[in-house]
Amino acid sequence: MMLKNWNELPEAMQREEVRPYYAALAARKGSILAKRVFDIFVALILLVLLSPVFLILAIAIKLDSPGPVFYRQERITQYGRTFRIFKFRTMVSNADKIGSQVTVGNDSRITRVGHFIRHCRLDEISQLLNVLDGSMSFVGTRPEVKKYVDAYTPEMLATLLLPAGITSEASIRYKDEDKLLDSADDVDQVYIRDVLPGKMKFNLDSVLHFSFWADIRTMFRTVFAVLGKDY
Repeated sequence: MMLKNWNELPEAMQREEVRPYYAALAARKGSILAKRVFDIFVALILLVLLSPVFLILAIAIKLDSPGPVFYRQERITQYGRTFRIFKFRTMVSNADKIGSQVTVGNDSRITRVGHFIRHCRLDEISQLLNVLDGSMSFVGTRPEVKKYVDAYTPEMLATLLLPAGITSEASIRYKDEDKLLDSADDVDQVYIRDVLPGKMKFNLDSVLHFSFWADIRTMFRTVFAVLGKDY
């Protein structure tokens, strides 16, 4: 998770548009270390405390529809590395083959139990496993699939200087993103053209002004947002 030297970054990221964000992070290496220590410590505690919830969700998902408990899609994290995200499955098992890779509010692929899990944001808690193995952090740009990362502008690549996150300021502001895409004829195109640039403004600002305490603040704001507070 620690920040690489500039000349060790993937060639695609060694751009002038990325350099200001890299310089900001290079001045906060202590906060980056604190972020990783916090991630490991808190993820371990939460995995123990939430183990009964994991079991209940696993049983409910298996009873509701055929398929695996977890949805293991490939996503992109720090430095453009691919990893397989852990999400409790909320859709039919072949959902990615019968529709878009983003979900709309009235998506027919969502299962009965899946509607409840998504409403309570419980599908995300399994990503504690990704936090523990270092492919994700509690706070950071939400990991996208490769087709959307391929649409990044050079400046957007700066978000890959840090690990992907479970939550972020963009996630808070776009918590009802699926509803924004309900009326889209081409969901993928609308997401890339309209939604992604808006989210990236918040993501890039978070990288430029990164600090450990800003991450803690984002985590608290996320809890309030899940409980219904609008930002």
